[in-house]
Amino acid sequence: MPTWSNLNLQNSASPMMEQLTFFHDHALMILLMITVLVAYIMTSLLYNPFINRFLLQGQTIEIIWTIFPAITLFFIALPSLRLLYMLDESLDPIITVKTIGHQWYWSYEYSDLITPYEFDTYMIPSNEMNNNSFRLLDVDNRTVLPMLVQIRMLITAADVLHSWTVPALGVKADATPGRLNQTSFLMNRPGIYYGQCSEICGANHSFMPIVIESVNTKTFIKWLYNNMNS
Repeated sequence: MPTWSNLNLQNSASPMMEQLTFFHDHALMILLMITVLVAYIMTSLLYNPFINRFLLQGQTIEIIWTIFPAITLFFIALPSLRLLYMLDESLDPIITVKTIGHQWYWSYEYSDLITPYEFDTYMIPSNEMNNNSFRLLDVDNRTVLPMLVQIRMLITAADVLHSWTVPALGVKADATPGRLNQTSFLMNRPGIYYGQCSEICGANHSFMPIVIESVNTKTFIKWLYNNMNS
């Protein structure tokens, strides 16, 4: 989880987020190369007393500064399209979880079970927090999911537009009333991953966090059994 002194992306907890991070670094490196090149040319023009007459009106230079940006965009577009298709690819999910956005909390439903298990998650108020909790990020009921398992999230809303987002998993999907959006992810390590509603939905938009707890399969089954029989 990033702090106020961290400007980088969060550490990835899924293969998709790893690929998004690689693409971010790839695009940033290309932008850095372009910036250095343009800065060098502008600096040389300022300190050079001579003028190249073929630079002002010349077909050759116009062809060069048309083809070179096209090639650059090609190297950015190819990995970007590959990532888009990978994000939209529908793999065979082992677990399906439905999440519904409300003003201003989230409700979850494990719908693959014979008896679906449902619960609501509310942000823990500051006066009820423990010393090891994170302000504005922790909830009373964490969403527990198994790691190394393909998980499908069905996302919708009951009232207004919301957005279900967990940056460490590379997941962001709009929660639209009357519509089911789908996203999937696979967590490759245990941990607790935080997210927030990323669509302005009203006065308490900033107070409906998301907490995903990644555990092994045995712990997940035990958690599910205890909560369904409590």
